Amino acid sequence: MSDDFLLSVVNLRKWFELRKGIFGKAGYVKAVDNVSFDLSKGEAISLVGESGSGKTTLGKTILGLYKPTSGKIIFDGEDLWNSNSRNLMQYYRETGLVQQDPFGALPPFMSVQQILNEPLAIHKIRSGSERAERVQKALGEVRLTPVEDFVNKYPHMLSGGQQQRLVIARAMILNPKMIIADEPVSMLDASVRIEILTLLKELQNKYNLSVIYITHDLSTTRYFSEWIFIMYCGMIVEKATTKELLKNSLHPYSQALLRTIPDPDPDNRFKPRDIPPGEPPSLVNPPKGCNFHPRCVHAMEGVCNQKEPPQIEAEKNHFTSCWLYG
Repeated sequence: MSDDFLLSVVNLRKWFELRKGIFGKAGYVKAVDNVSFDLSKGEAISLVGESGSGKTTLGKTILGLYKPTSGKIIFDGEDLWNSNSRNLMQYYRETGLVQQDPFGALPPFMSVQQILNEPLAIHKIRSGSERAERVQKALGEVRLTPVEDFVNKYPHMLSGGQQQRLVIARAMILNPKMIIADEPVSMLDASVRIEILTLLKELQNKYNLSVIYITHDLSTTRYFSEWIFIMYCGMIVEKATTKELLKNSLHPYSQALLRTIPDPDPDNRFKPRDIPPGEPPSLVNPPKGCNFHPRCVHAMEGVCNQKEPPQIEAEKNHFTSCWLYG
């Protein structure tokens, strides 16, 4: 990664407090636990992990929808939650979100024109001509054309792919510097997924956008991101360039995720997959030591179950948190 960082996440934690019950103490859901990384201007990274790994909570915390329990989010050189930093509204104007479920993300009672006008009104863009110009441009960018055929439609009148294009148009209408795309293709037909990822990539390149792509599917990352960060139990356990991680993953959890990618060869359809046993641990009471050790076939007694592994640079620009390399 270059030194020209747009975003720096430093020792970020987001813990949700549980209410104290009549039989015990209040606890915490450690959804994001000591995460650090940098995102350069114009760069795309992927956050990959199972459901419950903390990747969506991390994305929402970065966007300012949750206040961190501790740690820093530094955007364009300023600490987001520092009392002397820029107004949060300015930050919201410079960031965008593409949600997983396009139909659920779009208000059903608002037309396409109203949906795209809403963020302009919130951020006090009052000029009618400027609003009309931005709506026209946003719809054209995502290929919802001819524009006049779409502006008066409602979400239920659009296909799933068109709905997701509208969500992207809404995220882009304020000309953000960074967008977070949270599982943007998981609800779409397979035939539409590559189209949406290609569209996002084109917008990234055209506007020098920084993009955080959240997914559980490693197979789609090769089309989109330059770096992959693997999350497990609220932590980043491996990070490397996309090409390097897909070719030479180091952490046992990353290797397990790679083995879940469907094999297109029909001769291998009955071949058993080597998937780690068990379920992800509780984020309220994670295991001592490495969080993955109860499911890991390489776990070393007295090491992995006793102390949390540090993140080390096992190979050049390839980082992992695993005692196999420490």
